[in-house]
Amino acid sequence: MKIFLICSKSFYDKLDYYKQSLENLGHTIYLPNCWNCPETEAKYRGTSDHAKWKASMIKHSEEVIKGVDAVLVLNFEKNGIKNYIGGATFLEIYDAFRLNKLIYFVNDLPDGMLKDELIGFDPIIIHNKLELINKK
Repeated sequence: MKIFLICSKSFYDKLDYYKQSLENLGHTIYLPNCWNCPETEAKYRGTSDHAKWKASMIKHSEEVIKGVDAVLVLNFEKNGIKNYIGGATFLEIYDAFRLNKLIYFVNDLPDGMLKDELIGFDPIIIHNKLELINKK
């Protein structure tokens, strides 16, 4: 199965583990935009080019999602928020839903104002059991 890993930049240090583990299970893995160049966003932040850069990243994610079977949301604790997902990750989840892709969450859905929408996307919660991700 082709799987796009999506998460907050705060969790990029976990990407290698999930990439390797899923590849060992026979999956093809796609990593988040700019996962290996986090300084790029910092370079643009606070400038007029930031909105253009952010828009290009959102559009790029949609193109990646079109070509995969599923997304896997890496959602862990961040700043005291359990199972955190950020705005860009939420948009990627929405794109996956719109494009009829499977949506997997490593951990339970976060509580908060978007929980009803996340439930509506009918995600599969795997509780970090990667073997539950089905091959097509």
